[in-house]
Amino acid sequence: MLLGTWNLENLYRPGGRYGPKNEAAYKAKLTALASMITDLDPALLGVQEVGDPAALRDLADMLDGDWHIALSEHPDVRGIRVGFLSRPALRVRADTNAFPAPLRPVQGDDDGEPVDRTGRGFLAVEIAMGAMTLTVAVCHLKSKLLTYPGGRFQPRDEGERARYGAYALYRRAAEATTLRTLADEFLDGKGRERNVAVLGDLNDEVAAATTQILQGPPGSEIKTPGFERPDKGDASRLWNIAPLIDEKQRFSRVHAGRPELIDHILVSRLLLDHVTGAGTGAPAQEVTTLPSVGDDPSARRDEAGSDHAPVWARIRV
Repeated sequence: MLLGTWNLENLYRPGGRYGPKNEAAYKAKLTALASMITDLDPALLGVQEVGDPAALRDLADMLDGDWHIALSEHPDVRGIRVGFLSRPALRVRADTNAFPAPLRPVQGDDDGEPVDRTGRGFLAVEIAMGAMTLTVAVCHLKSKLLTYPGGRFQPRDEGERARYGAYALYRRAAEATTLRTLADEFLDGKGRERNVAVLGDLNDEVAAATTQILQGPPGSEIKTPGFERPDKGDASRLWNIAPLIDEKQRFSRVHAGRPELIDHILVSRLLLDHVTGAGTGAPAQEVTTLPSVGDDPSARRDEAGSDHAPVWARIRV
């Protein structure tokens, strides 16, 4: 089976404030997205930036076969949320946006109230494939692309840029901590016995502190000396599959001309034993091609497809 994650980039029906301006642009977007999903042929695909639930149903209707949909009931202020497209029937295990105790609220801007919830909810589902039962949580952490008061994408001065960069980091770290707490519930110290995955748009790279929070106990990453030495931490660790992706494909977005891997799949010890391959983009493509994006997310409003590449893992069941 193929397990994947993909940021669909502002999936809205046309005519609203954020979606394509007309039906033709909307159809082109859906066609491009459906083509990629068909090439991926996933059993379970975590998705981000679903702005209109009906638009995800429109997309599913363009795919062959029957698809199950699950969506978080905790969208952000623009209405975007995370969800799943699934071949097998799925069962929702959790849908939450509340920081865990004793984590306190964090500062989100210059003037507003402290933030005590994730910007977008985390959704976890359970599926069965053959003899395997798999629990997967999907997320979309706070972006590094900053928005300033009044909806501006450019700061008034460097002091404002620094502050809002810090606020975004506070929130992303708190969200990563919240997601790790959810993963802990599913692992329950039994990562050698349970198939658990956390995936989504983490909005930072493998070595970022916020991404590292999700891994749990350090020192056993893939392709490091510690990986070959099992220890008691394996029961609660998650492993990022990024090192299994061919280096020339190891990116999921291009920002200002710079490729970066900000979409990730992390798996438990038991599930890692079943991973037979990993990549980005369509599995048959040798090279992933993406547009370079800037700091204004509205600039691609009428563009087809997505500014992210899907990230996937092939799993033996």
